[in-house]
Amino acid sequence: MPADTASKTPAEVLKAARQRDSADKRGRVLKAVQDMLRDDRRITFAAVAREAGVFSWLVYAPGIRERIEQARSRQAAQGHHDEQSGRKISAASEQTDLLLAREEIKRLRAENAGLRQQARVHLGQQVEPIGNHDLIDRVNELTEENLRLSTAERQATTQNAELRQRVTELEDDLAAARTSLRRIIRDQSR
Repeated sequence: MPADTASKTPAEVLKAARQRDSADKRGRVLKAVQDMLRDDRRITFAAVAREAGVFSWLVYAPGIRERIEQARSRQAAQGHHDEQSGRKISAASEQTDLLLAREEIKRLRAENAGLRQQARVHLGQQVEPIGNHDLIDRVNELTEENLRLSTAERQATTQNAELRQRVTELEDDLAAARTSLRRIIRDQSR
């Protein structure tokens, strides 16, 4: 163990390690900002955090945030190199592109809504002529089927009532037969 850590408490050693780690991360963030400025890449808080390999909350920390905002302002005044197109883009050019993209999105949404409406109308026209005749036939079939089922249900209800009546009569006959049979058995056993 080095002599200077031997006299420190564990809390002091931990605090010193955290300070070194924090200083290292802050240094990586500042280096990332400088590298992005040098390479003329667009500076955003998320891009700086990604480049430095740190959590995004660190780039908003006091002292770091101000440095990133200064670099962004400087870049906005000078423009930056667009990685996709390979050309230099100014803030005004970026704003114009954004406005044009928004207008294009509005136009495409309106066109999409119109096309959807046309598709609905077209599908409705295709279904309507075929549908009316077929629907009338189907309604007639269902009405006939409903009448047939209603008649069958009435017949079944009537038959059910007749069968219940017959069961009641047979139960009465059975009860009478049992009573007669008991009398006969009683009379013979005397």
